[in-house]
Amino acid sequence: MNFLQRGFFRLATVLLLARCSQAKTVTLDFNVTWVNANPDGLHERKVVGVNGQWPLPVIEVDKGDRLIVNMYNGLGDKDTSIHWHGMFQNGTNNMDGPSMVTQCPVPPGTSMTYNFTIPQNGTYWYHCHTDACYPDGYRQALIVHDKDAYFESMYDDEFTVTMSDWYHELVEDIPFIRVENPTGAEPVPNSFLFNDTVSNTNIPVEAGKTYLLRLINIGAFVAQYFYIEDHTFRIVEIDGVYVDEQEADTLYIAVAQRYSILVTMKNSTDKNYPIVTVADSVLLDTISPTLQLNQTNWLEYNSSAAHPEAVMKVAIASDLVPYDDFKLVPHDRMALLPDPDMTIEVDVIMANLANGAGYAFFNNISYTKPKVPTLYSVLTSGDYATNAEVYGEYTHPFVLEHNAVIEVILNNQDTGSHPFHLHGHNFQVVSRTPSYGASFYDFADGDPVAYNATENPSSSFPAYPARRDTFVAPPQGNFVIRFVADNPGVWFFHCHIDWHLSQGLAMSFIEAPKEIQKQMSLTDSEISVCKAADISYEGNAAANIEDLLDLTGQNKQLPWLPAGFTAKGIIAMVFSCVSAFLGMAFITIYGISGIKQQGETSQVVEREDM
Repeated sequence: MNFLQRGFFRLATVLLLARCSQAKTVTLDFNVTWVNANPDGLHERKVVGVNGQWPLPVIEVDKGDRLIVNMYNGLGDKDTSIHWHGMFQNGTNNMDGPSMVTQCPVPPGTSMTYNFTIPQNGTYWYHCHTDACYPDGYRQALIVHDKDAYFESMYDDEFTVTMSDWYHELVEDIPFIRVENPTGAEPVPNSFLFNDTVSNTNIPVEAGKTYLLRLINIGAFVAQYFYIEDHTFRIVEIDGVYVDEQEADTLYIAVAQRYSILVTMKNSTDKNYPIVTVADSVLLDTISPTLQLNQTNWLEYNSSAAHPEAVMKVAIASDLVPYDDFKLVPHDRMALLPDPDMTIEVDVIMANLANGAGYAFFNNISYTKPKVPTLYSVLTSGDYATNAEVYGEYTHPFVLEHNAVIEVILNNQDTGSHPFHLHGHNFQVVSRTPSYGASFYDFADGDPVAYNATENPSSSFPAYPARRDTFVAPPQGNFVIRFVADNPGVWFFHCHIDWHLSQGLAMSFIEAPKEIQKQMSLTDSEISVCKAADISYEGNAAANIEDLLDLTGQNKQLPWLPAGFTAKGIIAMVFSCVSAFLGMAFITIYGISGIKQQGETSQVVEREDM
């Protein structure tokens, strides 16, 4: 190392220490309980609150801070957890939050402390990740401020906007995976929320100023279009990744996706302008006449001026043409990753299992949670941790080598779109067919189109691909993503439509398991949570600690339906069985009521014949 290199190294060390010394610890206490709320003004219901309040608190931290959240489960009747959506959790995989993936669920009357450093920047959110719990209100924004953002000096103030779908019933009370719903039609929401209320929200602005709007879809199912009447905006961030400014007028924001946009106000205060959010009705199986698909809120230049209702640009939302996120260029100019060391190709399939209900599959495997959290299997399986068999067939595990380039090819054979989320990483989006815009639904009514490397070779991939952590697979289309396995941990890859996750549309990436073992070990507090939940914390997916390759007793998906059964056939079979059962019951009851007299008469006749 020469003199200049030593000097540079010392300067970098000083700057790093200075930045670390500025970081702070943000400590929050969460008492998670049921509270009542009526956000759409149509129906009061119980929701998951924190410290007796709902909506939940927006968490705001600075890049480099340590976040400590002491969570107590006071729900009384439900397990819970917290996933910090988009956080890489470098070295703290046990803080990621998905139950039975990186931790045991936290049962009522039990506490868990989440403690991790935030080296990232941008717009994120947090939500429950135990069963299907976050649609009941356990979700909110997590904002990481960054004074070094390239656009920091380009705006005067900022606002956070959340959008979501909303149900009037608890998730557990909404019938979904059942034989009466063999097609797996998702429950249609009762309303759509903007900052956890139904409408009429004003964002106060001043003429001529520029504002940063952080947009987050914290819903469970429905994507939403977003635009502001008579305004364009500049996209500067997606899913925590800064991008070169791109002017746009409409966005399509799937569940779990985030955008930051710069909006410059007009110089006049004569009027206020509608902020329009429109639910993607293509996703809805049925639409009630009372369901309000579009919401109007306002950029309020002048509180005394009129607040006009929005005038829809098009007749139906799917005719809106949003900006194609595939075209965005990351501001850091991270180049296309080299050819992959490992390629994982999966097909998305929606089908029925033996109970006649609809499930979701990657390559015919419907994710079924193991008996031991997968991370804990890594930590307690020694040298067997590199063997995917340890993690069970139905967690759909892939063991990734440390620092390998991973390529995932996803072919969507379903007629619906799916927003897929990868924990622990953002990924390069290197291919998607078809693209956003007018062609996005091109394949929905035809045959599925799988990725074809000959027609779309890696030489055609972008030089600087967009990166994000949640990306939408088009109906019966495909996409290709790449990332580097440089973050040892167990990372979930799943559809973020919560109904589809409950149907099993997920798989597990066990990344650098030997490195995980070097970084962490099971703590007494983690073991105590498992014991309180009556869940095993060591061994393979079947909780076998003697023979790690013996998966006898592992949780399994149901058997497949016999060949030839269709959705209509399932319904017909069910109702035929029900009719047959009722018929036999009536015959039995009728027969029992008169069997003695009939029996005696028969015997007499037979004797006479003899």
